[in-house]
Amino acid sequence: QVQLVESGGGLVQPGGSLRLSCAASGSIFNINDMGWYRQAPGKQRELVARITSGGSTNYADSVKGRFTISRDNAKNTVYLQMNSLKPEDTAVYYCNADVLYYSGRGLLHWGQGTQVTVSS
Repeated sequence: QVQLVESGGGLVQPGGSLRLSCAASGSIFNINDMGWYRQAPGKQRELVARITSGGSTNYADSVKGRFTISRDNAKNTVYLQMNSLKPEDTAVYYCNADVLYYSGRGLLHWGQGTQVTVSS
């Protein structure tokens, strides 16, 4: 059983910063891609950023230059540094991880989500 636990969400003023963390635990052989998605009220879940095991990244256009995704492979953890936050960044943020088990089976896992609210 693999669990992804997110932390770091909260309330921040426009222009402020937050750092999200997502730690994967369980019987993990390896993790390929890891990512952050978000879902605002009444909207579909959308990609924010993704990172490969080798460190290659891609971002949604709306967050380029403001958000930075990184990972610590030794800790099976992915981070999202969010700077210059805007009210439109308000959403529930979810991490996911493409997990490879020792059996050779692969499965995509999701975290439970963490609320980010940008408001004055």
